[in-house]
Amino acid sequence: MDAVKPDLAARVELVEGDAEVVLLGGADETDESGRVFSYPNMNRAFAELEAGARLVCLHKNRWWQTSRGPLLDAGAYVAGLEYAAGVEAEAVGKPSGAYFGAALAELDASPAEAVMVGDDVEADIGGAKAAGLRAVLVRTGKFREESLAGASPQPDGVVASIADVPALLREGA
Repeated sequence: MDAVKPDLAARVELVEGDAEVVLLGGADETDESGRVFSYPNMNRAFAELEAGARLVCLHKNRWWQTSRGPLLDAGAYVAGLEYAAGVEAEAVGKPSGAYFGAALAELDASPAEAVMVGDDVEADIGGAKAAGLRAVLVRTGKFREESLAGASPQPDGVVASIADVPALLREGA
């Protein structure tokens, strides 16, 4: 995706072939053609994986909430590449421990000192709890009541709005 190339270029060498890593981001991303997850781009990623590149993804989310309603997310594309190339992707975003570890390091905080606030009971809450953080679920965006009922682990608190988080934390959540 063109928008992230400057950020990536500061840390990695971007190549058009013979890649060591194929990186997949979010499903709503576009490039100069208007599509990142196009058939030609997916075939190019598949060819790199077949040639030995590692598959790294930001996440494996199945769907995400947009102003147009729920839309398919990158997890479907990751799963397709995993299946086709016979590889397993390394997830570096939520809910991976690496993601939460990097956030804690950036904040210079321990898990006991941090609280994750999010609207995704699996990626946000599940990932935070697995990393030892407290977690607050917000009833906005991706929140679905039926997902909360069956979630394991459960959040430490549930609020209607992010504006409600300070009061919840003062109460001890």
